[in-house]
Amino acid sequence: MSSTFGSAFRVTTWGESHGRSVGCVLDGCPAGVEIARDEIQKQLDRRRPGQSKLTTPRGEPDSVEILSGVFEDKTIGTPIGLLVYNKDTDSSKYEEIRNKPRPGHADYTWKEKFGHYDWRGGGRASARETVGRVAAGAVAQKMLATLGIRIVAYTTRIGPVTCESPDPSDPELSERIESNPVRTADLAVADQMAEAIADARKDKDSVGGVIEVVATGVPIGLGEPVFEKLDAAIAHAMMAIPATKGVEIGGGFPVCSLRGSQSNDVWELDDDGEMRTRTNNAGGILGGISNGMPIVARIGFKPVSSIPRSQETVDIAKMEAANIEVKGRHDPCVLPRAVPIVESMLALVLADHAIIQGIVPRSFAKE
Repeated sequence: MSSTFGSAFRVTTWGESHGRSVGCVLDGCPAGVEIARDEIQKQLDRRRPGQSKLTTPRGEPDSVEILSGVFEDKTIGTPIGLLVYNKDTDSSKYEEIRNKPRPGHADYTWKEKFGHYDWRGGGRASARETVGRVAAGAVAQKMLATLGIRIVAYTTRIGPVTCESPDPSDPELSERIESNPVRTADLAVADQMAEAIADARKDKDSVGGVIEVVATGVPIGLGEPVFEKLDAAIAHAMMAIPATKGVEIGGGFPVCSLRGSQSNDVWELDDDGEMRTRTNNAGGILGGISNGMPIVARIGFKPVSSIPRSQETVDIAKMEAANIEVKGRHDPCVLPRAVPIVESMLALVLADHAIIQGIVPRSFAKE
């Protein structure tokens, strides 16, 4: 089983949905990165359950403890241990369905692969595991900010409701995203997106959608062709997020219907005499290497599999057809809480490749 992500900037997550705690160990972070507990907590608060009527009512405070690697609000170059206790688990709803694999879930595949596994709330396959990713991502984002790299993600689709991408240079973008419960940058469709989630919940159903993420200030040169290309690393990171079903870089699939003369990003000189491309269909990456333009990716999330309506399955204890109603506390849509997860995964990729490229000092404290 693989629980470690990254090469030079490595995060290992641990814990199960209904276990005692979840968290991570982050190794490879240089010394001198200024990071306070409150900065990590802020990101976890964006991911935590129970933050609005559109999310699961599971009441987890997700209060983070820094166990190691940080002293006087600065990293010291040693492994960073981050811990979050589970406070509001309720495994009773899973007892009655432990032998009935939930449609759309990993229950049966995990059982067949590992034999013995934690079936409570999805165990290790639950999105509860992403607490560690977001905690580590907060450190990565702080390190990247020191290099002038900024990352922002936002919802562009929920169910049938879509919107256009915003200007990533907008200074009020982050504030606007956090001003609404679906975390979209387009306030004109925020209520419609929220209504799509509410309607699905009322129908005992769920909806999926798309999150776009943009990184600005990324220098030329990140990425290690041919098998560790930057876009390949991003796709790997995003597809490792629970419920992800698709990743697009730059212009994505629509570009595939164009001609080369339409899709090519023409090089030109900007006002400072620096090379840039007139368009950004490549999404900031050429040949697996960052080209200095904003890195743009879109991630598609499937509808939540845990829905409280009756569905067909198989009782694997009796090996006969059965019905199942998934009870408990579940999100009707993962998108609002997945935004910080997407940001964190891109941050982990860029931090890793920035260190590999050699643009990160061994200690920011000596800079």
